[in-house]
Amino acid sequence: MSNMEQAGQLSAVRIKAQDGSQALIALYGGHLLSWKNGAGKERLFLSERSALDGSAAIRGGVPVIFPQFGQRGNGQRHGFARTATWRLASHADGQPGIPAHAEFHLNQDDLAPAVKADWPYAFELRLRFTLRADALSMAFNVRNTGQDDFSFAAALHTYYALADFASTTLDGLAAPIDFSEFLDEIHPATPTLSLRQPAGQESLQLQQQGFNEWVVWNPGAANAAALLDMADEEWRRFVCIEPARVDKQILRAGAEWSGLHTVSSIP
Repeated sequence: MSNMEQAGQLSAVRIKAQDGSQALIALYGGHLLSWKNGAGKERLFLSERSALDGSAAIRGGVPVIFPQFGQRGNGQRHGFARTATWRLASHADGQPGIPAHAEFHLNQDDLAPAVKADWPYAFELRLRFTLRADALSMAFNVRNTGQDDFSFAAALHTYYALADFASTTLDGLAAPIDFSEFLDEIHPATPTLSLRQPAGQESLQLQQQGFNEWVVWNPGAANAAALLDMADEEWRRFVCIEPARVDKQILRAGAEWSGLHTVSSIP
């Protein structure tokens, strides 16, 4: 696979759109590590202290949250999907009129024995990244392939790179957000948000379908200093805005759920 490369110690696939924009996704976690526009400008934050060796979840990019959000369940924090090794199902660079894509799959047979013991259900996750000149879509599909119902939560925990956290605004929620320091808020899902930066910096439109909430998070200075996988000042350089279904909901045997997250440049 000519598009495969190493990101730290992790195997990753790089896809490129016709305009030169590109995305880099690690098999570990099905984790989007980088998304650059055609001019080479990085749109995602990745901590300089994040270990890219499979020993821990990656700090930055887009961690895939499944089957529980945070500590809202009895399993590992934020679930096992972000620390499992996904299978690359298909990928292709962009062609005239055709976007670039990479699709990854994960099921119960891909899990470590200890994880399977905690999650005794049959499932299939599909995660498809579609890259166009000015937009990236992440389609997340969860299928219950077993005989038993199960409950799950999900989120695409996107870390957006910022020039300056305090100079950022977010439009489109029912209530305004205060970008001063610590942020940890859950808002009912709206179809579209606008992440706006000062003049000269790129602003982004965020859209979702299928999710229930938007989660907005930044650790602030004190909490960032306590994180081993984040440099003390890095909190100023990102905000997490994630489409989520925070609370577990039942997925019947044989049923499936899909969520879509699309991020595009605001001219």
